[in-house]
Parts: sequence; structure tokens; C-alpha cells
Amino acid sequence: MIYLIPFLAAFTGWFVNRAALWLIFHPVKPVKLGLFTLQGIFPKQQQQLAEQLGKLVAEQFFSFEDIRRKLTDPAKISAIKPQVEEHLEHFLRKKLPEAMPMIAMFIGDSTILQIKTTLANELDILFPKLIDQYLVNAQKDFDLQSIVATKVAGLSSEQLEQGLYRQLGSGLAKIGWFSAAVGFIVGLLQLLLAIL
Repeated sequence: MIYLIPFLAAFTGWFVNRAALWLIFHPVKPVKLGLFTLQGIFPKQQQQLAEQLGKLVAEQFFSFEDIRRKLTDPAKISAIKPQVEEHLEHFLRKKLPEAMPMIAMFIGDSTILQIKTTLANELDILFPKLIDQYLVNAQKDFDLQSIVATKVAGLSSEQLEQGLYRQLGSGLAKIGWFSAAVGFIVGLLQLLLAIL
């Protein structure tokens, strides 16, 4: 019977690991056990976790300033310039004469080129200002912290648990086997002490 100690210790190590993982998500509803109430860590603190995660994402991972800097970068504006010039060309050669036939008589190729160049240069100045103003307005209306907190608070324990096991399943299994191995080694040491 004494030789079962390493195997019982290995099982205990594995079982404690599995129980600890289970207790993260279960039980979902509080269970009264006399003076003690048992509830999973996530269900019990879901609202606080949601708020903290929302704050973390809003403050550390997402910055309107970074977005503003990237979108108003002159290289980004230059990258869209060919499409803008193409649209201006189409507007000046097709749409404007259709809308105002009299103007078509006074506008030639050199005038169209001048207007297009002038407008394109003006848009180089205007685009960063428009993007910046749009982001300032969007930032006022866009509460990322609240959005993330609401999404996390709306997750069910089952959804989160399934996602965790889907992403970390093999890693969690390795931790379980490691716990069993440590338990087995501790059991062997106990057996050796018992025999000596």
C-alpha cells in the first residue's frame, strides 16, 4: 500500500491543477457551503474585470493621438493623391461641363491642369485638418473603455472558458502533466522517507 504514495501524489497534483482551473469559471452562481460561499473567480468578479480591461485597452492599447498622427502623416496623404487628382480630372472634364455647359466653353486643357494642381495642393493642406477634426469629434463620441467593458461584462463564463481552452488547451494539459510529475516526485520522496 505504501508504494501507492507516488501515484496518489501524482493524481493529487493533477487533480489540484484541474480543480484550480475549474474554479476560475465554476460555479457560475454562488453556492453556499455553510459558512463558506463558493463561486468562480470570473463570474464573481466579471464586472470589475470588465471595467479594468476596458480602462487598460482605452489607456494603454488604443490612442486617438497615434491614429491621428498616422492618418495625417504626409506620406499617407501623398499615397492617396493620385486618386484625388484622378477624381478632380474627371470632375473638371466631365461633371462640371455637364452641370454648367457655359463654363466648358472657357476651360481648356491648361486651365483644367491649373485648377487641378491648385485644388490638389489645397487638399494636401485640407485633408490633415479634416481628418484631425473628424478624430477630435469621434473621440468625444467614442467611449472605448465603456465599449470594451460592456463586451467583456456580456461574455458568459462558458464562452470565455471555451475560448481559453481552444487557445491554450495544449498548454493547460502540459501544466496538468507537470503538476502530476511534481506530485509523483514529491510522492517518491515521501516513500523514500517512509522506507528509511
